[in-house]
Amino acid sequence: MVYGQVVERPRPAAWDSITFGGRFIDRFLPMVNGHTQQGIWGAEGVQKRYVDNGIEDSLHSYWCGSIIYDATDKLYHQYICGWDENAAKGHNEWPNSIVYHATSKQLNGPYGIKDTIGSGHNAEVYQTKNGTYVLYVIDKRYTSSSLNGPWKQDTFHFDQRDRKIIEGLSNLTFAKRGDGSYLMVCRGGGVWFSADGLSPYYQVTDKRVYPAVEGRFEDPVVWRDHIQYHLVVNDWLGRIAFYLRSKDGVHWVTDPGEAYTPHIALHEDGTKEAWFKFERMKVFQDQYGRAIQANFAVIDVQKSEDKANDNHSSKNITIPLNPGLLITLLDKQMPTSKTKTIQLKIQAEPGFDPVEEVDVQSLRFGASDQVNFGRGCKVLSAAREGKDLVVTFDAVGHGITKEEFAPKMIGKSKKGKLLYGYTRVPWLNYEKSLLSTRKPFLSKEGGHLMIKIENFGEVRSEKAKVLLYKLNQDKKQLFASGTVQSLEPFGSRTINLSAEKSLNSELKGNFKVVIVTTNDTSLDFDFQMGENL
Repeated sequence: MVYGQVVERPRPAAWDSITFGGRFIDRFLPMVNGHTQQGIWGAEGVQKRYVDNGIEDSLHSYWCGSIIYDATDKLYHQYICGWDENAAKGHNEWPNSIVYHATSKQLNGPYGIKDTIGSGHNAEVYQTKNGTYVLYVIDKRYTSSSLNGPWKQDTFHFDQRDRKIIEGLSNLTFAKRGDGSYLMVCRGGGVWFSADGLSPYYQVTDKRVYPAVEGRFEDPVVWRDHIQYHLVVNDWLGRIAFYLRSKDGVHWVTDPGEAYTPHIALHEDGTKEAWFKFERMKVFQDQYGRAIQANFAVIDVQKSEDKANDNHSSKNITIPLNPGLLITLLDKQMPTSKTKTIQLKIQAEPGFDPVEEVDVQSLRFGASDQVNFGRGCKVLSAAREGKDLVVTFDAVGHGITKEEFAPKMIGKSKKGKLLYGYTRVPWLNYEKSLLSTRKPFLSKEGGHLMIKIENFGEVRSEKAKVLLYKLNQDKKQLFASGTVQSLEPFGSRTINLSAEKSLNSELKGNFKVVIVTTNDTSLDFDFQMGENL
């Protein structure tokens, strides 16, 4: 049933079997205790809210915001978009949003406006490897050497590389890679890379990476920790979000269960803040890259019901996240059906003593698709190693295959709190090259078929074979081929392709480029060509 801005999305039957900790939504914690207030704006369901959580006031309607910490002034800086509460269009004033600079001594807030940056909507801030801060808003960006400005307005440069841009370039989100380059995901789910976060972003995919389900997707948020990439995307019409993970930022797997719904704003005593919608999720990360807080744009009613100077509005709230544990797989070889035991180290952290706090027998470890459903390896024994805890599991039921890049552990503390964590595996190489081509073209002299190959990975590539196929219904025929020598990250080379037959009238129709390599990652490219290349 569809009404207003809601459609009821049916959940897969398998989701009924997910164990606690198997869904991203299980990571949301009660909000930091704050202050309530009488006589505030909002529908009945949000009258008991914390007014000092995030940012709100009676003068503005706030929406999308992004938080970053400055160790120099020891303040949390939020770049928040909003508009005057008395705007004639009410919530529909959002296209005229102003970007405000707000600060707080606490991560959760309250945030107070310090100054104004300029016009813009859908803010996300990040720092590049040369120290420059980039503040993205739709259709432009602001840059500065300081979080306190001054900010200079300019534009991003995008190169779609002969690929169709999926649903336009809005609602962009960014993640810093291990080498300081940047990954970007656009609203439609296309993946882009920049060498440094300032230079042009290059599109490498032409199909969305989101789950293959019905949904009106928007508001992606991407981040990278010390293990993997994470992506949450919102089905705004269904008011449900999905959670995905990736080893390289290009190939993604979707975990089961809801990432979030409009029921996550809870107080420690169980009081719920019943916001009508949660949108524009952003995350704040710790020193390991783990997401420790999410902040959201929330509204108390349907957007169309939020009018000028009424009792309804929107704000940006913060909700703590369970960051997960630091765990390390000690086995160097991939387990097989003959493997008897698997050893895992749970690392101690400030405020967490695994020896004293972990309910060892509750732990399960293995492939995510096993552990998320209550399966996986069971514990045989555990022993202290310094401040850390080494757990030995019976290897039966591990479910780990060569495709598993981040096995998972789920359990609970002795007080019944969720414990979980991911680990890298020693037998996989996580920093790889990523080869991708553009469309082939004819040389200026004519008669030579050329193609440009680029490396968007984090390491130098190896020599690879480039195969161009012509597609005819379900068949493919080798049309041309060539060899590309090794490339540095963000390096490129244009090579000749040797055609299998005369080019003339054959340069028309559907084609596929396949890059064949031993140790590198490569992306196939399907495209159409007309008679004129």
